[in-house]
Amino acid sequence: MKRIRPAQPPRPALLDARAVDQSARNLPLASAVHADNNQDMSFRFLDLFAGIGGMRLAFSRAGGQCVFTSEWDRAAQITYEANFGEKPEGDITAIGAEDIPDADILVGGFPCQPFSIAGVSKKNALGRKHGFGDETQGTLFFDILRILSVKRPSAILLENVKNLRSHDGGKTFQVIVENLERLGYHLKIEIVNAASVLPQNRARIFIAGFLDPAAAERFSFPESENFPLPDYLKLRPTRWEEATTDRSAYRPRLGDILEKSVDAKYTLSDHLWNYLQAYRDKHRKAGHGFGFGLCGPADIARTLSARYYKDGSEILIKQRPSKRNPGANPRRLTPNECRRLMGFPEDFQIVVSDTQAYKQFGNSVAVPVVSAIAEEMARSLAAASRSRRKWQTAGKLASAS
Repeated sequence: MKRIRPAQPPRPALLDARAVDQSARNLPLASAVHADNNQDMSFRFLDLFAGIGGMRLAFSRAGGQCVFTSEWDRAAQITYEANFGEKPEGDITAIGAEDIPDADILVGGFPCQPFSIAGVSKKNALGRKHGFGDETQGTLFFDILRILSVKRPSAILLENVKNLRSHDGGKTFQVIVENLERLGYHLKIEIVNAASVLPQNRARIFIAGFLDPAAAERFSFPESENFPLPDYLKLRPTRWEEATTDRSAYRPRLGDILEKSVDAKYTLSDHLWNYLQAYRDKHRKAGHGFGFGLCGPADIARTLSARYYKDGSEILIKQRPSKRNPGANPRRLTPNECRRLMGFPEDFQIVVSDTQAYKQFGNSVAVPVVSAIAEEMARSLAAASRSRRKWQTAGKLASAS
């Protein structure tokens, strides 16, 4: 593996010492167009592999201003532009680091398919390379390194599937950690499951890094009780009151995100439902765990993936028998329900086909989780900056006396 040695250009200024004020953090995640919080811009950030803007929503809510966005998928660009009023730049491999603005934080969920369990299994079955051997997606991490070595942001937050840590016997993750540390970043790493705030089992690995060791020392990943509640709960006043009265007792459930009236097109056909049941029975007899995930309103769903558009098998919603559906075939989630399942705001616009929407939400981040991490990063950087200035001022006063 080729090692990338860091260049040493001047660093951009560290985060403004002003802590993000409480009023900014309490702003809703959404507006008609999801503009950055311009009341108190405490830091600037880069949004790489932006998808439909889940990271941007989170870091904007924490007081940040997005100064650069990159996303190569055209359908995702359409959704991003509809919600943020600007079209992301395209393929990051074709963008020079010197053409990217200076910023305090770089965020990115670089493509997970080369490292995910499902992605690796599929590529193995097709005889294709995975991980860093996947030349299309696997090597994009090195574009992050390329940009970090030139721009030197004060902090980074990277997100990926939890299998990244064990991929290729841990070698892939070792390369990632060693290269980030070689660039001077002090790392904090955690696998966080969104199931404490959203009704799905979604465990993802987060890598937070800081150039300032004092900021790294101050930072810790937030406890689940500090994840902001999704705003779809406000549509259910009783549940909202329960959650806000005793946050530690709140438990998500799928019924919170389900729509009352759903088009019949989301109900599985007899042919597909019979196929999925036969597929499950076949693998169950063989001792495998493959099969669909059938859920009710009180349940927590499986992980929503980008393949959901194919058959919806990982999250199927139980239904009662009816004239139009005498066999009580289950249904898929609607795109709007998928939006809620990922914690996106109620006014987040879905402007693409169902197929594209399923892919986009399945590839996105759990917004409440990233929001809590973003706020903790902002506080840690601001506190470290204040402390350093305090000691510098004290040193000057001592010298003068």
